[in-house]
Amino acid sequence: MAQQETDQQVNEGSALPEVEDGYVVDTEDCEERERAHRERGTARPITVVGNPVLHKECQDVTAFDDELAALVDDMFASQRAAEGVGLAANQIGVDRKVFVYDCMDDSGTRHVGVVCNPVLVELPAERRNLDDSNEGCLSVPTAYASLARPDYAEVTGQDIQGNPIKVRGTGYFARCLQHETDHLYGYLYIDRLSKRDRKDALRQMEEGTPRYETVPND
Repeated sequence: MAQQETDQQVNEGSALPEVEDGYVVDTEDCEERERAHRERGTARPITVVGNPVLHKECQDVTAFDDELAALVDDMFASQRAAEGVGLAANQIGVDRKVFVYDCMDDSGTRHVGVVCNPVLVELPAERRNLDDSNEGCLSVPTAYASLARPDYAEVTGQDIQGNPIKVRGTGYFARCLQHETDHLYGYLYIDRLSKRDRKDALRQMEEGTPRYETVPND
């Protein structure tokens, strides 16, 4: 996911410790964990809307091995190079259900982590408070659009060792969790827009110049 249009910045890895009920603690040692992943990894160019890998459900992660760990390192390096706050594997052309994040919530708390095989928890109606805020995507560079999403999200999945985990977030971080999970099931945020708003987002992309390397579509 791209940073907010206001360019909200983060404040100054490994498996995360868990708290009660399986929710990970993703707010501790954020700088050290993100830097460790990033320095081991290599930044890759970002795939953009129209690339087939972005428009289909990704394959489940079944091997929690050195290859996965290296992929995660590259994803953190790629996310930082593109100045993003979340990145799904298919955004660097890899057909696997894993995303990384380095995202602030609305209270200014930084969250850093990895989720494999994520599944969004369906919220009951009484907990679905919609937040109609701007959203952007590294795979739709330079474009932003208003999109209503629940202001609270929970994701279940696995860490890079294959252990079951749960991640929860509010506000902007909740939006990030939903956005990245969508990617791994073949959906871009523009797919949730009206036809008019989707067309406008694609126009913004066509008229803009990405600040990071992208993969041209044939």
